[in-house]
Amino acid sequence: MSPRDARADLQRSRASRGDAQARAVTALALLWARGWGGRVGFDDEFGLYVCTGMRSGYARSGTTIGGVFLTGRPPSRRILRHEAVHADQWARYGAGFAVRYVWEELRHPGARNRFEIEAGLADGGYVA
Repeated sequence: MSPRDARADLQRSRASRGDAQARAVTALALLWARGWGGRVGFDDEFGLYVCTGMRSGYARSGTTIGGVFLTGRPPSRRILRHEAVHADQWARYGAGFAVRYVWEELRHPGARNRFEIEAGLADGGYVA
């Protein structure tokens, strides 16, 4: 394995937090990002792919799917810290996290969503 391939494999593993389902979701999210014109980078501090420059394909100011943060513009360090917790949640709950998150958002939107609270409301730009 070349050093470049080894680094890419390490990034995929870190972004998915070692979870097989999160790894598959992460791969799909990277394809989605490229389809919407995103530029893919990797943030070593938070172990998260960051896809900026997307024309659309994300909610609010950005969305984390698996280990990928999808957004239109470069995020702050605080936002990335917040989104890294969502990547942890994807790894904890697997592909079912999407349903859990939507259900929670329907019942307790925005700053009342327990997944947003866990990720840190201030870091996520929420007004409590």
